[in-house]
Amino acid sequence: MAENTVQYGWDASMGIRLYDKIRQDMKTSMLKKDTAVRDTMRLIMGAFPEITVPITLESGKKSTRAKTPEEITDEDIQNIIRKFIKSEKTVLEIKKETSSAYLELLESYLPKMATAEEIEAWVKNNVDFSAVKSPVQAMGAVMKHFGKLADGNQVKAILQGMTPEK
Repeated sequence: MAENTVQYGWDASMGIRLYDKIRQDMKTSMLKKDTAVRDTMRLIMGAFPEITVPITLESGKKSTRAKTPEEITDEDIQNIIRKFIKSEKTVLEIKKETSSAYLELLESYLPKMATAEEIEAWVKNNVDFSAVKSPVQAMGAVMKHFGKLADGNQVKAILQGMTPEK
């Protein structure tokens, strides 16, 4: 399947919504009889009804309804994919494996994560270690800057490895 993953995946620079790209890849995978990709796309699309928007009923009662395809944002779908990635990583950990074709396919639909070098460079340029007791206290600022593009455990490890300059 590794040779097929080049055509699958998504990037914001493609100029297409993630929702539309997943539907497009679903059709492509069905035509090519690529069952692994087809099943993954079905899994993601099957979670779309979980994306809801809060509403207030006429009685004043609070409720939710599923978002329409036009209302679903790239961020909504990325959160679903992150949830699947998290569960796959747990399974791989139990199996004592590091990666799978399924995991790589899911990751191809998320924005590229910040590298350790990018995080470290940003920390050196923007964090004043004299204002904090321990480097890990700067974690909030780092995570606020990188958001979901940085893994919290990776940031923590980088910060713990940095000694405050005194």
